Amino acid sequence: MKLNLKSAALIALLFGSASVFTASIPDEGMFPLSELSRAGLKKAGLKISEKDIYNPGQIGLVDALVQVSGCSGSFVSGSGLIITNHHCAFSAVQLASTPEHNYLENGFVARSQEQEIEAKGLRIRITDSYEDVSVRILNAVANISDPIKRINTITKLREQIAKEAEAKNPSIKAEVSEMFIGKTYVLFRYKTIEDVRLVYIPRQDIGEFGGETDNWVWPRHTGDFSFLRAYVGPDGKPAKYSKDNVPYKPKKYLKVNPKGVEENDFVFILGYPGRTFRHRPAQFIEYQQKFLLPFTSELYDFQNQQMALAGKNDKATELALATRIKRNANVMKNYRGKLKGLRNIDLIGTKKKEDQELENFINSKPELKSKYGSLMQDIDQHYQLVFSDALRELWFNNLYSGIRTMQVANVINSFKNALIKQTSASNRQQVFDLNIANVKKQLNAIYESYNVDVDKNIAAKMFADAMALTDKHRVETIAKRNFSSDDAAAGFIKNAVDNSKLNSAESLYNSVLRDANTLLSYSDDILTIQQELDAEHSIFKDELKRREGVLNRLMGDYVAVKEVFQSKNFIPDANSTLRLTFGNIKGYSPADATYMSPFTTVKGLIEKGNSGDPEFNYPQPIKEAWLAKNFGPYVRKGTNDVPVNILYNMDTTGGNSGSPIMNAYGELIGVNFDRSYDATINDFAWNESYSRSIGVDIRYVLWIADKIDNAQFIIKEMGI
Repeated sequence: MKLNLKSAALIALLFGSASVFTASIPDEGMFPLSELSRAGLKKAGLKISEKDIYNPGQIGLVDALVQVSGCSGSFVSGSGLIITNHHCAFSAVQLASTPEHNYLENGFVARSQEQEIEAKGLRIRITDSYEDVSVRILNAVANISDPIKRINTITKLREQIAKEAEAKNPSIKAEVSEMFIGKTYVLFRYKTIEDVRLVYIPRQDIGEFGGETDNWVWPRHTGDFSFLRAYVGPDGKPAKYSKDNVPYKPKKYLKVNPKGVEENDFVFILGYPGRTFRHRPAQFIEYQQKFLLPFTSELYDFQNQQMALAGKNDKATELALATRIKRNANVMKNYRGKLKGLRNIDLIGTKKKEDQELENFINSKPELKSKYGSLMQDIDQHYQLVFSDALRELWFNNLYSGIRTMQVANVINSFKNALIKQTSASNRQQVFDLNIANVKKQLNAIYESYNVDVDKNIAAKMFADAMALTDKHRVETIAKRNFSSDDAAAGFIKNAVDNSKLNSAESLYNSVLRDANTLLSYSDDILTIQQELDAEHSIFKDELKRREGVLNRLMGDYVAVKEVFQSKNFIPDANSTLRLTFGNIKGYSPADATYMSPFTTVKGLIEKGNSGDPEFNYPQPIKEAWLAKNFGPYVRKGTNDVPVNILYNMDTTGGNSGSPIMNAYGELIGVNFDRSYDATINDFAWNESYSRSIGVDIRYVLWIADKIDNAQFIIKEMGI
């Protein structure tokens, strides 16, 4: 991997110097690659050189890492074989499944490369290089006081820098990531592989064992793993799916250690953690606790109830809605775990105390007071404004993801508006012909997970909820219709969906999208109210952009002065860029008089299965192999059993799903997939006493492949 930085001095500017991170138990932190020499890895137990992990211009373990859509993964063979989580491949397996070939339920094993099938929707990204561009961006806005102009300038410049990088090297995709809001910006260059295929997916009662009951819970017994393969064109360059493509040859792939790990062993993870928010003031946490977390979790709970009912007696509907349900359920339980954690540790109170100490420090230093004297008051003023209409913002944020008919209406109205701008009938038809294929592509993606009854019920709830909003939270488009009650608003939108030709792809395509004239002549209540809502939201979005510009400046100052106050440079919050975290295989005590061991076993899986709960169903061959003690070489020493899941004190978040767990020698010993319920609060605060992450032990992966699914080819390809 090549690091494009002008000097070593810029490394400190890019990610801060963190000389404090030298303890064997790590401080919170998902370390950027430039910080590895300061992370204290050797003292903590790393047996290889840090340069074996990452060495600019040389091949290291980081070159085996990939980003799989919103997850992480790693190459485990020289022929592009990738291991990641079952839930990371879930959507692609769902799209490949039919009631006749239900790969989601029954699993999928390709015993040759010819049998591998397209993983629709999945993309592989590999970090190629990066460089600091903070100076260029911050200089461009140094003299801009208008918040909207500031944020627009930053956004446009980030896009421009990325385009310049892609023009210089068309083989890469570029992004400028904000490491610290309003303070640090980094250009990342990625290699993107578009042809990804399913190789080996365990059946659902292995890959999702425990379902939502066990989600975010320890002890866990889930085989959350999948194998994919990356393909490129015959010339070695990324290419779209084609039978002529060949397996990708990675620079590096991980060696698998089938002996696994033991309690207290040093371990580390490389991956692409999503978003954390640890360098934010008390008011940000207050917004999460009072508004975003409860609103979203309650709405998603209702949506999932409706989707579960729709699919109860219809397998095709169940499959079509499976990915939506799974994503909602994961977020819902995560958010409820965060709410529990925030209340238990009173993080708002802790942050308020820290912010008061920071304000006192600013006021005690004349040079800081002159520059930051109003900072804390300005932050509070900003968030009081955010609080005043937070429910309105959240309602709009969930409008299109919740009401899919409204999402269809947005596409149709945008297309109609493009035609209306044309000056003649012939021009309108020409624009229609040129764009109809792309429009249908957008619509097909929506209709793949669309159910009209589900949509009507979700729409009814959201419109009734909007009617109940008051003051600045009000959704004016709905309020001004003067519905007599919440039920009247719900009834209106249900009837509108019922009477719309947008409620099925067939009726829309056959009657509305025949040609330009049929599209322009069609109108209904859904299209009308979507336009009204869009007009209201456009005005609101301008205000939200202004606030974003204000917050950008405030948070840049907040982090800068807080670093002075604490005499340290922070590790930047996670933002889906490549990071390392490390720790030990370790249990914990979540409550008085309890201790959670860091290993679970097949015996525990079978015990859960005895409960009669269908979420704990498992394949009968697992019990047969366990009773016969057919463990092969995958047994954990001293237990006479196969370990299933492992627990460790590493710092992970969403996006680390699928990250390889490596031992002190950089060998793969597991795959990360979750956190304990108490650790969902990690996004806001990390604590060694309760922050625990969960992975599937590689010995269980190998045992399932070998003894249950007869997928020995996977073991052979990985060189075991």
